[in-house]
Amino acid sequence: MKVLMNDTDPNQTEAGSLVNSEPINEGFRSVIDVEQVSFAYDGKKEVLRDVSMKIREKEVTAFIGPSGCGKTTLLRCFNRMNDLIPTAAITKGRIRILDSDISAREVDPIELRKSVGMVFQKYNPFPKSIYENVAYGLRIAGVKKKSVLDETVESSLRHAGLWEEVKDRLDSSGLGLSGGQQQRLCIARTIAVKPEIILMDEPCSALDPISTTRIEELITQLKKDFTIVIVTHSMQQATRVSDRTAFFYLGNLIEMDDTTKIFTSPAERRTEDYISGKFG
Repeated sequence: MKVLMNDTDPNQTEAGSLVNSEPINEGFRSVIDVEQVSFAYDGKKEVLRDVSMKIREKEVTAFIGPSGCGKTTLLRCFNRMNDLIPTAAITKGRIRILDSDISAREVDPIELRKSVGMVFQKYNPFPKSIYENVAYGLRIAGVKKKSVLDETVESSLRHAGLWEEVKDRLDSSGLGLSGGQQQRLCIARTIAVKPEIILMDEPCSALDPISTTRIEELITQLKKDFTIVIVTHSMQQATRVSDRTAFFYLGNLIEMDDTTKIFTSPAERRTEDYISGKFG
């Protein structure tokens, strides 16, 4: 992996200069390098414009900004989920994950998604037992040994903070769990295949406050072992769970820096206006 370096040349946007703050710190590694990426859904209408950033290893990076600003589109680029949309494509630039260009012809999107897992906005457990939900990815990968499956299911459920709640009903349907439990089950299913990166697209938007707190606590614990990128419309959530925050507006990355700095002394007026509620 490459050591995080400083990006000193600002990219220009239609609205003005973009601040992409990346202070030099040899103690950090980047696992995702976004290099001047533009993206369009129909070949003409760009939803991302010249975005460059580095995502640091084993940190939580939050993407914030108004609806339609491109943050979820970029998140879906990281594991090539946008490939499922025929008219969608990166029109400029490239994305490197774990030192590999993910758009290269030899990169298999299915293999990529083993390293870059995703948790969606709406929890989506399979209509299977709790056990089989977690074991699903392993079975697809050809794992058949019961002891390995058992160990991984338990480990993943423990990682997701769900084991103690479900250990006596692993054969019960995952659909019978509460909303918050179902989302944690989906997280357990994601980490069972041992990804290095977990993408989270508004993982708490459909949850009650208590379940949201549990997921946020879980995110803080998971970053010890995983790099996490989360899209959130809650600026309070970004301040609670993330180490770094990127603010998007109209397809542009306006500013990216340590979360504390973004929310206390942003470099860009547009960032300050957004977090103070003047628009969004």
